[in-house]
Amino acid sequence: MHSPVDSAAMARRFNPRGTWTLFQKEVRRFLSVIGQTVLAPVVTAVLYLLVFQHVLEDRVNVYPGVGYTAFLIPGLVMMSIIQNAFANTSSSLTQSKIMGNLVFLLFAPLSAVEIFVAFVGAAIVRASCVAVVLYAVGWLFIPLPLQAPLAAIAMLVLSAGCLAVFGLIAGIVAQKFDHLAAFQNFFIMPFSFLSGVFYSIHSLPEFWEQASRFNPFFYMIDGFRYGFFGVADAPIAHSLGVVTLFFLILACVALWMLRTGDKIRC
Repeated sequence: MHSPVDSAAMARRFNPRGTWTLFQKEVRRFLSVIGQTVLAPVVTAVLYLLVFQHVLEDRVNVYPGVGYTAFLIPGLVMMSIIQNAFANTSSSLTQSKIMGNLVFLLFAPLSAVEIFVAFVGAAIVRASCVAVVLYAVGWLFIPLPLQAPLAAIAMLVLSAGCLAVFGLIAGIVAQKFDHLAAFQNFFIMPFSFLSGVFYSIHSLPEFWEQASRFNPFFYMIDGFRYGFFGVADAPIAHSLGVVTLFFLILACVALWMLRTGDKIRC
């Protein structure tokens, strides 16, 4: 049996107008509370920067010629990208469930792919806004030009896409905001803090260094950092490959859940 997500869309082609409308709705949703969705994450990242800069600037050497503050800024930017991309899709879908207006989305002439594109696209826009603002604020601490801008942009889009899709999955599974908090507390925060935001994994004991290489968030942060310095703990091609594979796996799961209507069927 087909879910309401696909039942009205099976006999037609891609609906660009409907996808664009849903995308605009999601963008306007986070822009309407821009202080909470864009500015608040920047303030949080700046507080991290101030504390760790003060404590570790003269005590930690990472890459030759790269100070700790410069090393830290890309990691904080990517951590903000990860958290905000996840929050955008997960909170939107869960809020629609709780308020009871998800039915209007399910019976709209939109397929699973179109819903997927709109939600993920809006989350990437939010994550990009946070990244640009935080990068601009970082220049107040230290000038940080991009050595490989294409690599940085690719990692930004891929990483934001991964967490947007993961947020979509979490929003489908969650029945209330407490369930989203579990995803944040047991997945997003631990994997973010153990991914090399504040340190190079080469400074870890061998066991933890090897364990970090199984954390997809490490490749997001490390690949993004390569865009700034031209050096990283892992080859950039490897990082891009891992993050792309992670995105494809999550996308397949999310699209399957949208098509079957599991936990979102009216």
